[in-house]
Amino acid sequence: MVKIAISGATGGVAQEILDVLASTKTHEIILLSRNAIPPEKLAPGVTSAQTTYQSVDELATILKGVHTVLCFITPQSDPGNTSQKTLIDAAVKAGVKRFAPSEWASSSFDHMPWYTSKSAIRTYLSDLNNPVQRIEYCLFHVGLFTNYFAAPYKTSAHVHPFQMQWDFHGRRALVVDEAGGGRINLVTVKDFADVVKRAVEYEGEWPVVGGMKGDVLSVEELVALGEEIRGPFNIERIPLFDLQKGEFESSWLPTLDHPAIPAEQRKGLAKGMVAGVLQAVRAGAFEVSDEWNKLLPDMKFTDAEEFLRGAWEGKE
Repeated sequence: MVKIAISGATGGVAQEILDVLASTKTHEIILLSRNAIPPEKLAPGVTSAQTTYQSVDELATILKGVHTVLCFITPQSDPGNTSQKTLIDAAVKAGVKRFAPSEWASSSFDHMPWYTSKSAIRTYLSDLNNPVQRIEYCLFHVGLFTNYFAAPYKTSAHVHPFQMQWDFHGRRALVVDEAGGGRINLVTVKDFADVVKRAVEYEGEWPVVGGMKGDVLSVEELVALGEEIRGPFNIERIPLFDLQKGEFESSWLPTLDHPAIPAEQRKGLAKGMVAGVLQAVRAGAFEVSDEWNKLLPDMKFTDAEEFLRGAWEGKE
């Protein structure tokens, strides 16, 4: 049994992890929350502790005896990373063995300024462990969830599928009008949650970089797969120079109905996010390493084509 604390547990990704860990019925789990959580809403073996994330001493008391902290605090709710840094300091003071910062994304943040806070936490943890390790930590790298390409249909319990510039539902895609570029690592939500569960239970030392390599496709291969499953796509090619300027023309933009993005900001952010993601792919930001594949050699990752054919079967 491992005693686990989860912060930011109301988000979809965190809830997927919580479900898997709670289902084992072998772990003691504490949810850290700014708001009180009614006990009747908690699964067996799960408790909650209310905190403001303002006091290292208060959090250290809550974390006493905790083995692993999984952080899912979103940048939008934590300007300057104040809460996450306080949580890290409290974990060190309480003697927590392992900490997973609020990563759960790509390996690199090039061209994606909305991930700047994640870079800052990487630096904070690296500096904290220099020259002597004070806490074991792992940066869990996913790439993209394969489930996103089933949007608007939900293919997991909690993660919200949102429209991207490679839109299987609308049979359309926005791509860079220039050959070459990086590839995208695709992992299903289920496989991701299984890796994190097994990582929590892993008895060896966590790798600092924790990539989980699933199915790796280029944008061209991803769009071709979409056409095989859904029929011909309307493909609009955008000059790289226009993307670099953030000034490009297209007949449509994705609807950024992600829970972390306020509704009133979605339309205004769409063009910048399209430009950023398309450039990030070319820079290799959505490729990941394979540390967890090597540490969990019996873990079998779901084939993207198999998953998406199943997800779209019988759908409009």
